[in-house]
Amino acid sequence: FCFIPVPLRASMLDIHPNATWAKNGITVAGENGQGSGTNQVNNLWGLYVEDDQTTYVTDRNNCRIVEWKPGATNGTVVAGGNEPGNGAHQLNEPYDVFIINRESNNLIISDFENRRVVRWPRHNETMKRYKIDDIQGTVVADENGIGNRLDQLNYPSFVFIDRDHSAYVSDNGNHRVMKYARGAKQDFVVAGGQRKRNSFSQLSERVRVVVDQLGATQGSVIIDGNDQEAQLNQLDNPVSLSFDRHDNLYVVDNCNHRVQKFIIK
Repeated sequence: FCFIPVPLRASMLDIHPNATWAKNGITVAGENGQGSGTNQVNNLWGLYVEDDQTTYVTDRNNCRIVEWKPGATNGTVVAGGNEPGNGAHQLNEPYDVFIINRESNNLIISDFENRRVVRWPRHNETMKRYKIDDIQGTVVADENGIGNRLDQLNYPSFVFIDRDHSAYVSDNGNHRVMKYARGAKQDFVVAGGQRKRNSFSQLSERVRVVVDQLGATQGSVIIDGNDQEAQLNQLDNPVSLSFDRHDNLYVVDNCNHRVQKFIIK
């Protein structure tokens, strides 16, 4: 079987502990081979699902964020897609994408190789620096450079925005999780920050973050991958998951270049 060791991507879920999902998935993005066409993806990673079941994926090797409407056979590029780079219209191997709420209409993107987290208005070709207290944001002009200071990042991978609009960023190269709190005068480390090790107080690369309710003590396998192949009941290197408002499960099936939807029973 395929065990998927990644957390939920929604902050208001209330899924019954005995819930089960269909064994066969439905492809909602990709599955037309590896490539750069509007019906293709290349190294999918992050995933976000809207209330209307629109999916947003980080198409890493194509350096873009792609929107897939329900039932669509082609995606729409909503951020990046202008070759890898650090310009205000570019991304470089984006890892994750998050939407705060429909009203803000902004994507929050961890721009991995550019070592930054950016706010990018949907259907707009210019990115913004993510500033919690600035609705409009400011166009990115420069960065604080690679480093381990509290105002620096070193290959940020995953991002989560809580209901208070505080941003949590897994700072991959610094082996820590950073919190950018609403109204705070200084950013701070909430996990890790020591050397790359395997103790309970340390982290080691590509940490995915989620803010969960207290009390959970263990997880369970919810999707049986039936070997690493490309059938509808199989997954090959699942790397991310999310749920929609109806508790249907969406999985980024990385090596099959697709997103699979599993209907809740």
